[in-house]
Amino acid sequence: MKPNMKNIFLAGIMLLVCYPGTGICQQTPGYILEVEKDIEQVDSLHFGGGLAIGYSFFSEVKDFDFVFRKRVLTPGAAIQYHLQKEDEIYYILSGRGEMRMNDEVFEVSSGSAVLTRAGSSHGLRPLGDEELVLIIVYMQD
Repeated sequence: MKPNMKNIFLAGIMLLVCYPGTGICQQTPGYILEVEKDIEQVDSLHFGGGLAIGYSFFSEVKDFDFVFRKRVLTPGAAIQYHLQKEDEIYYILSGRGEMRMNDEVFEVSSGSAVLTRAGSSHGLRPLGDEELVLIIVYMQD
């Protein structure tokens, strides 16, 4: 059984906090702080030739079932149309994009949130000459 969000936040377990840029970690009750500039960026080329930059927050935390990722899609980049195996949320921070969801196409922009249910297919690409910046959240197996 997968834990729900409420159970994770109410667990009250001791977590490990690392101080950015120092390599120093300590046990602190209840939170982990990560700063984007200290997270290793993952660059990837998706179809179209544009650059996609990913920031995977909390990826090194043990016993944490969520993926929380910031993704920056430059013009020409895209998240390839794919089948979603678990519920996933895309939240658009800035820019405009074209979302393809189960063969329906619609525009998303800053402030848009899209919940893709397990078993659905989707893809996303930026529109215009600006970057499309989004947060992606889902539970991992």
